[in-house]
Amino acid sequence: MTAYALQRNAVVTTLAPMRLVAGKKLSANDIYPRLFDAILEQRIAPASRFTEESLGQSFGASRSVIRRVLARLSHQQVIILRPNHRAQVAAPDARQVRDILEARRLTETTVVQLACAQAKPAQVCQLRELIARERECIERDQRGAAIRLAGEFHLQLAAIAGNAPLAQFLNSLVPLTSLIIAQQYEVQACTYCAWQEHLGIVEAVERGDVDSAVGLMTRHLDHLEAKLLSAP
Repeated sequence: MTAYALQRNAVVTTLAPMRLVAGKKLSANDIYPRLFDAILEQRIAPASRFTEESLGQSFGASRSVIRRVLARLSHQQVIILRPNHRAQVAAPDARQVRDILEARRLTETTVVQLACAQAKPAQVCQLRELIARERECIERDQRGAAIRLAGEFHLQLAAIAGNAPLAQFLNSLVPLTSLIIAQQYEVQACTYCAWQEHLGIVEAVERGDVDSAVGLMTRHLDHLEAKLLSAP
């Protein structure tokens, strides 16, 4: 068997347990979180390469559906797509990590200020639901989902802020940060306090307390930066 075939079969075997068996065709929205979780949990290893065909077999989905999922992950810089090459999981270097964290800090302090002015009760409830799901995944040791949901909290906050360009910009930074966290740390070491810090931010946003919200977001990003930049 060729090296390509061995690698393809390894991806299929790794992802096979996630395939639904109820006869339902999976959509791109169904597959995206499952594939992202597999990447975050390194069931698809960092810098590994895979194909639309192998993923399609794993999820029982057409190549066109898989292509849409890969395009989304590529836009978020989680995977690298190049013409005539198989998709590859990204592996950011130390300089990229610093640049990403700096960009997030500049963007998210503005986002949280806007969210304090814009947030509606229903939107605050959605943030609390995300935090509850994040905490539940941590307690169940669902590592990839916990990291992904922690990132989705920040993206939801950006959506509430009501500034589309800022939200789009964060959508290219937050998932990549999730990938970096997963590649550098045991999940227990990097997510144990995230939901608690997220909850504090939500409470400040709900009160419309801009100073507290900005301070809590800054402290949250400080903790994240300290963890990521101290990695060996």
